[in-house]
Amino acid sequence: MSQPGPEDARRRVPRTDAVLAEPALVQAVARLGRERVKDAVRSAQQLARAGAIDPSEVAAVATASLPSRSTSLTPVVNATGVVVHTNIGRAPLSSAAVEAMTAAAGYVDVELDLATAQRSRRGRGTLEALVAAVPGAEAALVVNNGAAALVLATTALAGEGREVLVSRGEMVEIGDGFRLPDLIASTGARLREVGTTNRTTLQDYASAVGPSTGCVLKVHPSNFRVEGFTSSVPVRELATLGVPVVHDIGSGLLAPQLLLPDEPDAATALREGASVVTCSGDKLLGGPQAGIVLGRADVVERLRRHPLARAVRCDKTTLAALEATLRGPQAPVWEFLEADPDALHQRCAALAAALPDQLEASVVPSEGVVGGGGAPGQVLPGWAVSLPEWAAADLRTQDPPVLARVERGRCLVDLRCVPEQDDPTVAAALARLGR
Repeated sequence: MSQPGPEDARRRVPRTDAVLAEPALVQAVARLGRERVKDAVRSAQQLARAGAIDPSEVAAVATASLPSRSTSLTPVVNATGVVVHTNIGRAPLSSAAVEAMTAAAGYVDVELDLATAQRSRRGRGTLEALVAAVPGAEAALVVNNGAAALVLATTALAGEGREVLVSRGEMVEIGDGFRLPDLIASTGARLREVGTTNRTTLQDYASAVGPSTGCVLKVHPSNFRVEGFTSSVPVRELATLGVPVVHDIGSGLLAPQLLLPDEPDAATALREGASVVTCSGDKLLGGPQAGIVLGRADVVERLRRHPLARAVRCDKTTLAALEATLRGPQAPVWEFLEADPDALHQRCAALAAALPDQLEASVVPSEGVVGGGGAPGQVLPGWAVSLPEWAAADLRTQDPPVLARVERGRCLVDLRCVPEQDDPTVAAALARLGR
């Protein structure tokens, strides 16, 4: 094999340590780790040795091959009109919650009393904020999601073969095929159905209550509505049965809201006699993914002391973000839910006016929804920019991706969940359509 001549380009391939000393790659190491960046440099060096690039381009090619973020998760612009969109992370966090998560990322006093140096109640500040936010709550507990809160409640109150009474009309299926009967069965409790799909009475529950009854479970059918010849039993009547009542309200509304009059809330459920209320933290509350338990002090303590509570507890950053959501400014979810239709129309009109005629852009009425299983059937009046259907796929390939809604053969760009300061980003994505 012939040796390369003195002018051979392979002799000019820079050393790995020299390339890693380039400012752009020093920053990449801090973001992505040394080994990942070294692999990119070695790949670029191989291209230079093969003659595919000039040796002077090794650093630039290595830098360009690296991701701009330290996670594979891609931030997107939510132009769907769905406020709590499960597929893209449900509730966006407030700046206060993001700041709190960053502050809690290092060592924090999550289970330590700094005054005494003794172990303390985990996340006590978050628990205090929850109790303060919900009239009637004597105690609170936070776990890692809403399903975990429900499982913990039924396991602690009705595990080891005891019965959970639930109406047949509340045997719901939640996202991704998870069904309530399967969830409860996994706890070791026995699910006992009462009533019928469309009508359940207090007598149906009373006839089923017995020595083996662990609790009565009331589930808000948050992702569907049953109308017509129907009846269900309110919490205030279930509370007369003499057994604990667990009310899973689902979407995390802590107190009544005029905008969502039919959505159950924790304060009302507790006032009417629920022993515990369970819900999610990343839906209408507008916080991080978490499962929230609120209720009587003795019942909540029973849940807290159950061995399963350790397995489903949440981490310090979640506790920090949840506390900041409870004590801080209005969560983005409520800004989007309460968005002014007239302001949305003006913003959409400005975007549509800047687009070329061949895109056939127009401003049309748009019906936003709460999403995430909250307030099914409730419409949020607004407006959207209407474009040809093919535009939806094109917008998803933009940087950042813009997620629009396809409806009746048109692509609808709904600005309800787009902060106004991000309108230029959407405008730039629209301007690149078809290129």
